[in-house]
Amino acid sequence: MIFERIESEGLAHYSYIVGNRNKAVVIDPRRDAQVYLDIANEAGMKITHVLETHRNEDYLIGSREIGAQTNAKILHSDYENYDFEYGSTIRDQDIINFGDLQIKAIHTPGHTLGHMSYLLYDDEDNPWIIFTGDTLFAGDVGRTDFYEGQKEEMTEKLYNSIFNKILPLGDGVIICPAHGAGSVCGSNITERIWTTIGLEKKHNPALQFDDKQLFIGAHAKDLDYPPYFKQMEKYNRIGPFVEKSLPDCPPLSPTEFKKIAEKAQIVDIRSETCFAGAHIPNSISLKENIIPNFAGWFLNYEDPILLLGGSEKIDTVVRFLFRQGFDNVAGYLKGGVTAYSKAGYKTGSITTINPSDAKNKINADKETFILEIGAGNSSIPSDLQMELPSVPDKLDQFPADKNIYVLCPSGIRSMSAASILKKNGLDNISVIRGGLSGWSKISELN
Repeated sequence: MIFERIESEGLAHYSYIVGNRNKAVVIDPRRDAQVYLDIANEAGMKITHVLETHRNEDYLIGSREIGAQTNAKILHSDYENYDFEYGSTIRDQDIINFGDLQIKAIHTPGHTLGHMSYLLYDDEDNPWIIFTGDTLFAGDVGRTDFYEGQKEEMTEKLYNSIFNKILPLGDGVIICPAHGAGSVCGSNITERIWTTIGLEKKHNPALQFDDKQLFIGAHAKDLDYPPYFKQMEKYNRIGPFVEKSLPDCPPLSPTEFKKIAEKAQIVDIRSETCFAGAHIPNSISLKENIIPNFAGWFLNYEDPILLLGGSEKIDTVVRFLFRQGFDNVAGYLKGGVTAYSKAGYKTGSITTINPSDAKNKINADKETFILEIGAGNSSIPSDLQMELPSVPDKLDQFPADKNIYVLCPSGIRSMSAASILKKNGLDNISVIRGGLSGWSKISELN
């Protein structure tokens, strides 16, 4: 038998492959799907079914990728109000047999109208694992704000799905959700890597409600909605294009790079300090590890994407973008900023300043403006506080006649914010090195 969880970094997406005897089933696969084929082949099994819990919003589903290579039967909910252009449908209580195991479909609406959970068991009286998709997570429940004007109605459906269908299965049943901590599909998902119904009943704050109306009042709320979600919804309805390998991302000479850059989106994946020292004009600083979280906020699907960073990281970033449907990667700059400068092309820079000097300048200069990226902190005399994705929409709130100081908890997102401001014509920017940690340390020393 095989049972493995596959984690997609950055997106905090979990998918699963379960196999018994010579057959295997995959639940909610990612687009770069070779990993499932490799696991099944190594175990001497054939993938016979791909199960989708719902139409996903935050990543491209890999069902068609697997189906194209295995002829596996792709199943999604018969209760979704979408016209899927691939696969077949499954209904509540339908059963899939593979080897000595069975999977039962359970209709659990709330996150979406058609959401399905899948219960794995070897005997109907002995449920073992439930794949809950975006219905129930470790420490949280699914968001219910995808249908305009229906948050309360959808949250009531979610309550009924969890309390009347999932929790009664028994405390020992293992819960396998589609996301872990860091996903935008939940606001308080914990880092409990494995969990059970019993653990969630005891420790999940979202389940500590005896009254349905109190549950609805607490969870019927709007969460962040990145613009790329709309494209994911479209692709996951028609079925993403089948690509058996990642898109090619060729190395480009400085001249080739500059020619494409005139109509491209330039993403600099190097460290914030490297970006500050020298960068290509009009580029955005998105360090490699935050690409999955923020690329969908700032990039579009039409214009070519150019990458700048170490060649050893390019494949990883291309994979991250591929999972969100950004196939429009045109290449990366061979030789980096050094080669670009040697070719005679202009580069830019952003001033950085240590926390102590920043504090002295801010105290001495009344013409300053402090932008705090992230959750507000009372120790920072910020003039404006916001999350990184909000920066492009609030450009009119930044003064052109004041020195702007930017900081965040670590310094990574503050450089991203500064790069966006500079791209939009603001040059009076300084990033406070060390972020909130450095600022707090200075406060302690003083």
